[in-house]
Formats: sequence, structure tokens, C-alpha cells
Amino acid sequence: MVTSHVSALQAKHLGLERSLREELNRPSPDVSKIQALKRQKLRLKEEIALH
Repeated sequence: MVTSHVSALQAKHLGLERSLREELNRPSPDVSKIQALKRQKLRLKEEIALH
């Protein structure tokens, strides 16, 4: 049960990483969106570390 939860969190983390990379590669990236994505990634990383 825990491993499937961690796997789901890791998949979300990868999705956020992709979104972040896409935003950074845009001609004029949205700084607030980048900050929000980074905060979400950090929260997921912390939650993954707890399991």
C-alpha cells in the first residue's frame, strides 16, 4: 500500500518536473507559475521522503 502511494507521488513529481521544464523553455516563462511548480515539487519530495 505504501509503495503504491510513493509510486503515485513520484509520478506526480515527474509530471511537475516536465511542466516546469516546458515552462522554462517558453520564450517568456511565467515566473509565478515556475515558483508554484517548484513549491509543489518540494512538497511532494518532502512527502516521499517521509515514506
